[in-house]
Amino acid sequence: MANLLHNSSFFLLLCLLHFVFVAKSQSFIGINYGQVADNLPAPEATAKLLQSTSIQKVRLYGSDPAIIKALANTGIGIMIGVANGDIPAMASDPNFAKGWLSSNVLPFYPASEIIVINVGNEVMSSNDQNLMTNLLPAMQNLQKALNDVSIGGKVKVSTVHSMAVMKQSDPPSSGSFDPNIGDLLKGLLEFNQATGSPFAINPYPFFAYQSDPRPDTLAFCLFQPNAGRVDAGTKIKYTNMFDAQVDAIRAALNAVGFKEVEIVIAETGWPYKGDSNEVGPSIENAKAYNGNLIAHLRSMVGTPLMPGKSVDTYLFAIYDEDLKPGPTSERSFGLFKPDLTMSYDIGLSKANNQVPTPKTPVSPSPNASPKAPVSLSPNPAPKAPVTPTLVPTPNTTVTPASPKTEKSVKAGVSDSQSQANINVGMLVLSQILWYTMLHMR
Repeated sequence: MANLLHNSSFFLLLCLLHFVFVAKSQSFIGINYGQVADNLPAPEATAKLLQSTSIQKVRLYGSDPAIIKALANTGIGIMIGVANGDIPAMASDPNFAKGWLSSNVLPFYPASEIIVINVGNEVMSSNDQNLMTNLLPAMQNLQKALNDVSIGGKVKVSTVHSMAVMKQSDPPSSGSFDPNIGDLLKGLLEFNQATGSPFAINPYPFFAYQSDPRPDTLAFCLFQPNAGRVDAGTKIKYTNMFDAQVDAIRAALNAVGFKEVEIVIAETGWPYKGDSNEVGPSIENAKAYNGNLIAHLRSMVGTPLMPGKSVDTYLFAIYDEDLKPGPTSERSFGLFKPDLTMSYDIGLSKANNQVPTPKTPVSPSPNASPKAPVSLSPNPAPKAPVTPTLVPTPNTTVTPASPKTEKSVKAGVSDSQSQANINVGMLVLSQILWYTMLHMR
């Protein structure tokens, strides 16, 4: 009996330790910090804001020293970026890479926890052959500069891709890369594999919905109850667009022999406001997408092809960027306002107990008819003029919504709730250990 009790208690101990580890770890939740705006709060205020949330990582599109300094000693991991315009010089001159590192990393590291340097943003879908061919040499020179100062294994070098690098993504098992960039992409993937750096990419279910604006597609994109979509190749039923897009990327990587290369979601989000002719933007839809995404990540369920873990995911974005060109939606992705209040609540604050339930998802204009279904990776929209914070510009298809899309956000787990669960777990754990020792005497 004592032996049985001992074994049972040991099993419970392992379960509780796993629970505590998962509950404490929120390192897979990051956020993008763009700066194409004239009304942003001071970096120090933003650093304090981030520390009040469960966000553990920040992606910068450049390497603003004020922001990097403000994030020092916060425990927040930082992605920084090399501008697309610096790629040719970094590729042709190793000393340029060394100088860039000396100016943008070494004065701040390790107090500021720089974890990844992204060389360029969406270069492989830019159609700029000069940038595309210089990307890998630039990454190699920067990696050598990091190695020379003995931090090459700690600070990773990568680049960020748009979903336009995908030729096929529907169904997910057929995921494949654009053969027109196959050789260049293979070199980048070999670099990722050799250095242990991630394959960073920007999937946006929002743009997929704009390309196929039916009510059932909206529910699929917002993680809401829906009939699901069965992958004919694997017979796996997908219940949300995010998992389908991520698994299409995984399948594409596997198909070209890079099964061990990690995927990082460098951007994903949903705008809370748009023009009258834009389909999809609304506070309710943005709250549903981002809130349910966070709940999905915290569940540690993973995707069908990568079960039991959550990919690092950087939400887009911390603030609106009021100087961006294009439709209103391009300037309306911010989770927080310049006065540091929330645009809408998705349970990121450590003071919250749960993810609030959104109202009915809102679709605009009742006068348009839906398009036919399209691939999970719609054609990317044109890039904005030269700025460090480029994201695709949405299409402007208009379509009606349906009452069928009225579903609530799944409950998420905030840090305060996680901490409460941890405290209960630790209390139960101590009682089990005491009871086990008592009966093993």
